[in-house]
Amino acid sequence: MTHQLIKVSFEKLKAYCEIEKYSGWDPFDGLNSKVFQFLPFKYSRICRILWIQFFKRSPINLRKIFLIEKGLNPQGLGLFISGYCNLFSVDPKEEYKEIIYNLADKVLSLRLEGWSGNCWGYNFDWQARAFFQPKNTPMIVPTAYVTHGLLDAYDLFKDSKLLEVVISATDFIAKDLNKIKQDDLFAFSYSPLDNTVVFNASLMASQVLARVESYTGDDKYRDDASRSVHNCIKYQNNDGSWTYGTKPYHQWIDNFHTGYNLECIADYIKFSGESIDSKVLENGANYYLDTFFDNAGRYKYYSDTLFPLDINNAAQLIVTLSKLGKLESNLYLVNNVLDWSIANMQHKKGYFYYQKHRFYNIKIPYMRWSQAWMFYALSKYLKEINIHE
Repeated sequence: MTHQLIKVSFEKLKAYCEIEKYSGWDPFDGLNSKVFQFLPFKYSRICRILWIQFFKRSPINLRKIFLIEKGLNPQGLGLFISGYCNLFSVDPKEEYKEIIYNLADKVLSLRLEGWSGNCWGYNFDWQARAFFQPKNTPMIVPTAYVTHGLLDAYDLFKDSKLLEVVISATDFIAKDLNKIKQDDLFAFSYSPLDNTVVFNASLMASQVLARVESYTGDDKYRDDASRSVHNCIKYQNNDGSWTYGTKPYHQWIDNFHTGYNLECIADYIKFSGESIDSKVLENGANYYLDTFFDNAGRYKYYSDTLFPLDINNAAQLIVTLSKLGKLESNLYLVNNVLDWSIANMQHKKGYFYYQKHRFYNIKIPYMRWSQAWMFYALSKYLKEINIHE
């Protein structure tokens, strides 16, 4: 019954995303408020953080009141492209191919100019504790997901224009991202504007470099990719976990960033062919599965806290297990997670809620964070379990 339930859930989600034309709000888009731009404290770092957190944590969607418009997010578009590629690989409908190319055209129109290679950013200003990233600042995370989406399309259609786009993106990664040296190794920065060590960001850079090299055979950035990976591995804790980064205020351990790290290292090994101690992924996977998921299908956010239950964690479980080659062997857990998510986190219109807190829920239909991720994850599930009709 679970498989049929998942198929029905996915079709509802797919219909919702197509109706919305893949455009929507984001948990972090508070600074897009036209009201905020007229306020005297808009230049204050603390005020920007508080403003973002207010919209991120509010169970009531106040974005229309504060004049925050829906928008297309490059990372979300990259995830949708990968999702439709999963559908096409199982059921090669011309409709899916047309959607893939339409989404590719959309994301290519959002490329940022003035850098060493193709790159993408977020469609909102983002104030974090470590840095401020203005809207359309090129960053590794959206660039990585766009790159993977276009490569997934290239795998299907062998369109050389798609490959040219992603080859160019490696120049942005290697030349424009800062390299934060740590002994003889280094970490890639999140963007050209910061020097912060965030492990999943550095690993995503290496993941992209290794994957593109596997197509081109050009190893000019192989050493960069390897040094970044080994730097991040060096910071893995004895129990298999990673903190978010190296800053004193980055010392938390959470669910989806742990999944990102494992996914990226697994892909790096696959695409680069480099031999890395198997205990890195083995210990990491054991920690990830033992710490963040329970038998009821719920998913902890932090290593020591159940709430909030964030839909992104459900999606990343499928992606991480798939990349580790452990999806089928953990199908009981995955099905429990999906059953719980569909019952507790999906609206009758098809979209998934953002978070479930102890005493309230945030049911706002965020497009990138919730819908794109679940679209990609469910399409991957259907592809790998091979039940899509």
